Amino acid sequence: MPASPSANIRALWTRLRGVPGGRALFSFALGRMAPYTGTIRPRVLELRPGYARVEMRDRRRVRNHLRSIHAVALANLAEAASGLAVLYALPEEARGILVGLSVEYLKKARGTLTAECSCGVPDASERREHEIEVSVRDAAGDVVVRGRARWVIGPQTQPSAAAASSRAGRPEGATAGA
Repeated sequence: MPASPSANIRALWTRLRGVPGGRALFSFALGRMAPYTGTIRPRVLELRPGYARVEMRDRRRVRNHLRSIHAVALANLAEAASGLAVLYALPEEARGILVGLSVEYLKKARGTLTAECSCGVPDASERREHEIEVSVRDAAGDVVVRGRARWVIGPQTQPSAAAASSRAGRPEGATAGA
């Protein structure tokens, strides 16, 4: 069984965080693992179980017609911070799935922004929904976005025999040689 996303994130961060250019390399890898997240070029500054601090530079590609950072880029940054904080904290046998995201835009966002998410380490022993709060601040320290990400967290489920057979293109009960 391949390593879980949580285990992959922890292993990569542990390996890269202390080496020169390692955080930038981790951030690039994050964008490859989650391509849409990569469109904002997030820079992971700090990561530990239940905590993430992620930065996004102001650049033309993330701007709107009002010369401020686009609302969806801000939501993307908030979701990335919540996802890293949650996933980094999960044990390998658990999984987290984002099921909702609400974002409150408090002020036009310009300049380098920093998203911060601090949450308790979620209980993953049973499937449950958790609401995780995220704030995004500008360089002056003003909160420009307040977000709430809803994550369903619980044990990973093993696929049923029917699902595994259908993915392999065989009817349930059929063998590879039949």
